[in-house]
Amino acid sequence: MNLLATSATDHRGLTMTLFGVFVLATLGITVWAGRQTKDAADFYAGGRGFSGFQNGLAISGDYMSAASFLGIAGAIALFGYDGFLYSIGFLVAWLVALLLVAEPLRNSGRYTMADVLAFRMRQRPVRTAAGISTIVVSIFYLLAQMVGAGSLVALLLGVSGDGAKRWTIVAVGALMVLYVAIGGMKGTTWVQIVKAVLLIAGTALMTVLVLAKYNFNISSLLGAAADASGKANAFLEPGLKYGATGTSKLDFISLGLALVLGTAGLPHILVRFYTVPTAKAARKSVLWAIGIIGGFYLMTLALGFGAAALVGPKTIKASNAAGNTAAPLLAENLGGGAGTTGGAVLLAVISAVAFATILAVVAGLTLASSASFAHDLYANVIRRGKVSEREEVHVAKWAAAGIGAVAIVLSLFADKLNTAALVALAFAVAASANLPTLLYSLFWKRFNTVGAVSSVYAGLISSVVLVFFSPVVSGGKNSLFAHSDFHWFPLENPGLVSIPVGFLAGWIGTVLSREQADPAKYAELEVRSLTGLGAH
Repeated sequence: MNLLATSATDHRGLTMTLFGVFVLATLGITVWAGRQTKDAADFYAGGRGFSGFQNGLAISGDYMSAASFLGIAGAIALFGYDGFLYSIGFLVAWLVALLLVAEPLRNSGRYTMADVLAFRMRQRPVRTAAGISTIVVSIFYLLAQMVGAGSLVALLLGVSGDGAKRWTIVAVGALMVLYVAIGGMKGTTWVQIVKAVLLIAGTALMTVLVLAKYNFNISSLLGAAADASGKANAFLEPGLKYGATGTSKLDFISLGLALVLGTAGLPHILVRFYTVPTAKAARKSVLWAIGIIGGFYLMTLALGFGAAALVGPKTIKASNAAGNTAAPLLAENLGGGAGTTGGAVLLAVISAVAFATILAVVAGLTLASSASFAHDLYANVIRRGKVSEREEVHVAKWAAAGIGAVAIVLSLFADKLNTAALVALAFAVAASANLPTLLYSLFWKRFNTVGAVSSVYAGLISSVVLVFFSPVVSGGKNSLFAHSDFHWFPLENPGLVSIPVGFLAGWIGTVLSREQADPAKYAELEVRSLTGLGAH
């Protein structure tokens, strides 16, 4: 049993109390919000009653996931400069979302991404494609959160073995279904706001404590991290993870493309733009999110390099090979070390914050995917629009349970993967299938149904197939099937290939199709996306 597990076992009562307080508090918020949920607009979009600042906090809560807090801290602690590339990519991506997507989406849609894609197309094929894509992207993203939950809670409670992690994943899945089914978008949004405040506060506290250890001299911190890493100055320079070979350099470009372009295609982020009353509030919410998220990602530098300097890569790897427990280990060290009351308190507080992070994000993801199933696939494809709002919301709640069950089962096999790497795969699928179709729909007059369906399916299938035959799934030490090797695609992230495929398929499908786009419908969409006229 490692040091973290030993310390957690000694103070299990404190840990359980903190976890219990948070879970009960968030469930209380969810129940309260559920009583305010009267119709589909409340369930899917929170009644469009959140301010720009509130939605900015909620977006931050949705976006700063277990990958951000646990995965990036671990990646920096193990790979130095190259690990910080995740932070840069996640942050820069918001500029794409702000400049290209936020306002037009808020003005043009109603509840889901498919509302915009299907506005001037044939409804059923486009909604089917968009619904399937939303669910696939959400499940990839859910995998990362569930894996983070399993690693964190099993270690925190001082229990080892796969059985403990599996029960943890099942418990997180059950909680997320409860949040969505009871509270809808209102409950989920308030949980995300509370979680964002807690995460920023916890990260800021750890950042101050780390810098205080080195008299607030960042050079001293970086030097100590380089010395402790055993890699000397190479730890602070590019190339430790991406750069040793030509393939790894291509993998870096692929990762960068996926991170920068993926945010603007993430379903659970896109639906957040529907929760504000005006386009101006949508822009404000993105600006607030950029500021909050930017501050957070700067602080991940202190967390990652602090963990490398004070805990050491060897100890981190011994606790979790992918580095997912670097931040909790650092918290324990900053509080006084293993076996101390201060160490146990800070470890429990930071781990409870990380758990809050996971619960808030999985609730947002489950809501986005279940809403897409109910609104796009069930109401508009299967029932052809002949369905009441009440029935649609009822189906969404059952869909949340089904999607949660799928995510739980898949997560049981992915516990060896770094959470940041798993999220990067979700970004690649979103950038390949959703973003090309969204941009073409908003900005290309000639774009038609064949192009939209071609773009979604080509991007989706190419990215998922390439991931399946990549080193992430087989052939690597930390792959899903470590004892098998059927990979032929050399890159860990498919974005470099699958994103161009998505854009190219949309163009080819449109150009070769005999279907004529309706210019009047495009003109109406253009007016709505730019002015908000006629928006719901």
